[in-house]
Amino acid sequence: MNVPENLHYSPSHEWLRLEGSTGTVGITDHAQAELTDVVYVELPQIGAKATAGQQICVVESVKAASDIYSPISGTISEVNTALSSNPALINTAPFAEGWIFKLTADSPAEASALKTPAQYRDQLSQA
Repeated sequence: MNVPENLHYSPSHEWLRLEGSTGTVGITDHAQAELTDVVYVELPQIGAKATAGQQICVVESVKAASDIYSPISGTISEVNTALSSNPALINTAPFAEGWIFKLTADSPAEASALKTPAQYRDQLSQA
């Protein structure tokens, strides 16, 4: 399972790439593999406020619908509109073209509460 070293991870399988106060969020390789073929992504609204742990959007696959939670608090600043026409990007490139949304973090330090790559790999090994 691919667990990039430059990301933070939530227990619910979202990843966060923090660059200054901008956080990019997607779902992990493990999550997309569990969902199988993603067929639809309900993107959050730009300008919406998100609280850490809050359900912010939904990803639907041929197998199930899965809530996506914001890993940190902030304001949605951008959504990946490419997912509207090609939701399978979440399966083919979950850490690159398959990102879901970006937010401006209320407190970037909040990311320190998330899992490190080693902690996330440990979570996966216990599942």
